[in-house]
Amino acid sequence: MGAKGFVEGGIASIVAGCSTHPLDLIKVRMQLQGETLSPAVSGLRPAIALHGTPQVAAALPHPHLTLQPPPRPGPIAVGAQILRAEGPSGLFSGVSATVLRQTLYSTTRMGLYEMLKKRWSASADGGSLPLHRKIAAGLIAGGIGAAVGNPADLAMVRMQADGRLPPAERRNYRSVLDAIGRMARQEGVGSLWRGSSLTVNRAMIVTASQLATYDQAKEAILRRRGPGSDGLGTHVAASFTAGLVAAAASNPVDVVKTRVMNMKVGNGAPPPYTGAVDCALKTVRAEGPMALYKGFVPTVSRQGPFTVVLFVTLEQVRKLLKDF
Repeated sequence: MGAKGFVEGGIASIVAGCSTHPLDLIKVRMQLQGETLSPAVSGLRPAIALHGTPQVAAALPHPHLTLQPPPRPGPIAVGAQILRAEGPSGLFSGVSATVLRQTLYSTTRMGLYEMLKKRWSASADGGSLPLHRKIAAGLIAGGIGAAVGNPADLAMVRMQADGRLPPAERRNYRSVLDAIGRMARQEGVGSLWRGSSLTVNRAMIVTASQLATYDQAKEAILRRRGPGSDGLGTHVAASFTAGLVAAAASNPVDVVKTRVMNMKVGNGAPPPYTGAVDCALKTVRAEGPMALYKGFVPTVSRQGPFTVVLFVTLEQVRKLLKDF
């Protein structure tokens, strides 16, 4: 019975991950917008208005004009850029890493969540569990799943971000296994868990908010409309609510995680960020507090469909495997 929960969760997660991979790719590219890629770029990109600086004011066509950063493209424009620069296949950059990540991370978290629910519930089916226990189960399951899946998560972020770099600076991983192998050889085995604290924190937040919200919303709908309403409409409504809650709760951690995982450390050079807190502080100082919600629209656009596909598929897989 314990293994069944892992199988059901794994199948649903892989289907959902592959279905929404292009949206996840756009989200990662947007989260990296405005990040300093090199000192040269940093020197050319003003972080604040400079009209009070005489040297800069004298160089401008009008002394009262202010240098403003160029407007950043939205999710549709980012998707169009990827299509133009990399072709349709560019929208699926890193999809092999997504499959491995869902196999390791999501299979673990979904299976553990179901195990904990059944263990802590008075009934054998895991029902009637208080909300705080659902949240606790999600926190534990998400943390363990993230620790298991961090190498694949790291490879996925790098493969998705590679296309935004100049051709000479791209890593050009051939597959997720090539990415993990090269990272282990070139940067050490420990590098496979770079950003793992962020991955674990994000996964705990996402799993607790996503799974607990889905169960709570589904139970609320069934109490109001009766057991006969346990169908597709209920599953979609509960899962979309869960996606919105998970996106709002996890986006700041997700932005920092993406930047820490994607940073390039040169030989003998200090890393751009010394850790999660340093990355968050530098991001807020350079780009403002709302930078932590970069990519929120594609995050919601991805979390919504991902969560809907995840739980609708999960419910169907459970029906197919109910006799096993």
